[in-house]
Amino acid sequence: MTEPAGFLAVDSGGSGLRVVVGTVEEGVSARRESREPVRIGDRGLDPGHLMEQLVPMVRALVAESGVERLGTAVIGAAGLATLGDALRAELPAALEREFGIGRLALAADAVTAYAGALGSRPGAVVAAGTGLIAMGTDLTRWRRADGWGHLLGDCGSGAWIGRAGLEAALRAYDGRPGGSAALLARVNDMFGPVPGLPGRLYPRPDRPAVLASFAPQVAACAGGDPVAADILRSAARHMAESAAAVCPAAGEPQVALTGGLFKMGDPLVVPLEEELSKRLPHARRVPADGDPLLGSVRIAAELATGALTLPGDEALLCVMTGKRD
Repeated sequence: MTEPAGFLAVDSGGSGLRVVVGTVEEGVSARRESREPVRIGDRGLDPGHLMEQLVPMVRALVAESGVERLGTAVIGAAGLATLGDALRAELPAALEREFGIGRLALAADAVTAYAGALGSRPGAVVAAGTGLIAMGTDLTRWRRADGWGHLLGDCGSGAWIGRAGLEAALRAYDGRPGGSAALLARVNDMFGPVPGLPGRLYPRPDRPAVLASFAPQVAACAGGDPVAADILRSAARHMAESAAAVCPAAGEPQVALTGGLFKMGDPLVVPLEEELSKRLPHARRVPADGDPLLGSVRIAAELATGALTLPGDEALLCVMTGKRD
């Protein structure tokens, strides 16, 4: 009897790749990580660079796991919605050629974050780290809010909180209203003298991450500094507004939070819970089941068994079938 085909699940983000191989029956059997993010070129996310990393990792995982063959793959990728044309055009043939994979789903990282947090249940997920996006579905279509990047949006994100904290520090330095002496002291400790801050920040290609690095300082001051506390209340309000924009209005949807920003704990989470209760009284708050890698695994397992109920979307969750199943 032919062994059931295994699955490949990938989480590709700004810090690199996380890759697992497993089977529907036994779950994840082996995993690998790469600290090299997939390059972005003229065509967006580079499928050649992704495959350069993926091929040796997957071959090692297959050997380690004992999975006889791979039939299904899910690639969850940051930037897929706007930068994924080359992946959609080239990955199906490349994965079939290298591994015999006949079923492939390409998913935006916001979709895998949703699937990791709520699985295939209707509701809304706020994914917050350096950036922020809210995803919601009634299982017939996807809705998204924000995720526009640190210049145009990501309201309530780590970068947003950090920038607001730095602004409050600079207001205190200038003697303008709305300043925070506590945050000014934190800026001096973390970045050095304030007059040199623009020169240290503006040329950086990783400005969002640098801004977000100051967000924990805002949380640390929130207990005794009303300006810092108000920044986190404003962040919570923005998050709840995004969740309300995407959450199904009917039924009994669930709402979950996922992402590293929530490690800041009560200074952010308590006002956020208050805002969610106010804006989404019909929704039930639940803890996230897991992270985007779990989301890729869940989608792969459902795709392998023909049980995928999350809605398809050309930009957000695109399922492609090759010659072999």
